[in-house]
Amino acid sequence: MRALVVTGPRQAQVQDVPDPVVGPGQLLVDVERVGICGTDVELYTGEMTYIGQGFTHFPLRLGHEWSGRVTAAGSPEDKNWIGKRVTGDTMLGCGDCQYCKSGNHHVCPNRFEVGVRDGWDGALAERMLVPSKFAHEIPENVSVTSATLVEPAGNSLRAVRAANLRPGQKLLILGSGTIGLLAAQFALADGIEVHVGGVREGSLSLARSLGVQHTWRLDELADNRTDEFDAVIEATSIDDMPALSVRLAKPAGRVVYIGLSSSPSQVDTREIALKDITAVGILSASPGLSGAISGFASGAVDPDAIVSEVISLEEVPSRLEGLRGTNAGPGPKVHVDPRLTQENP
Repeated sequence: MRALVVTGPRQAQVQDVPDPVVGPGQLLVDVERVGICGTDVELYTGEMTYIGQGFTHFPLRLGHEWSGRVTAAGSPEDKNWIGKRVTGDTMLGCGDCQYCKSGNHHVCPNRFEVGVRDGWDGALAERMLVPSKFAHEIPENVSVTSATLVEPAGNSLRAVRAANLRPGQKLLILGSGTIGLLAAQFALADGIEVHVGGVREGSLSLARSLGVQHTWRLDELADNRTDEFDAVIEATSIDDMPALSVRLAKPAGRVVYIGLSSSPSQVDTREIALKDITAVGILSASPGLSGAISGFASGAVDPDAIVSEVISLEEVPSRLEGLRGTNAGPGPKVHVDPRLTQENP
């Protein structure tokens, strides 16, 4: 089968690789769509922390935001999965440690991370494997685009839940990328007053088209403002935004950290204590996947406009380098259809 293989920093090409062989407790999936995210870019460039820590080595196969249809099952009790549309958890816990047994498999120290850490190939291929216990069924009324946004949406939903706001309260989302825009949609569905801060006018315009009534440039928010929002979700990769989040949150408010900068961020913990701020970190979509699927299936959230283009496997390296297609829309997310080729778009 065809798959994108990253053989070293900034070296990637489509290769013919062996078909995956389904084993006990596993499902074989024909991949229909895959999303590219910032983690994939860092793995491609070799800048991902896991590489330095020894959790990830080249060659590697990317892709942890995906959807597809099950074609085979490795155990008799999983035969009912065949033919169903699915996505899957990225975090594959060992099942035996204290974290897995307490329902927190996404922080299992022995976990696989699909397409991220060694041991489980990602979805940028024609077919892939997923453990049945980590598979999530996608209803047929959910578009393939939405189905492939379930993983980032699970992260965004968790961030909104961690903000713990009531309808009418004010939420600021710093960052107008995929996570920020999805969080805005889930918050709007809950009746929360949503404000989005970003850098690119195109992404802020997209936020407004999705129903966000209040958008800001990040430099405007940084200009002597303080204590304005009941909660702040920090979803950027900018190292001074975590401190700004604390400053902009009201006393007794909440700050939710889901963005990761390339360099360490500095936050004055005295300000957190003196304002009685609750700070929450979000690592994984795992606890939010089912809720994201439900939100899409019900129609409460329609995220399809976030995707700018659908490309072939051969075009992925150029997108990982930051290029955009000439016909790409304003959305921040690029999707890949492994069934496409440049010769047969």
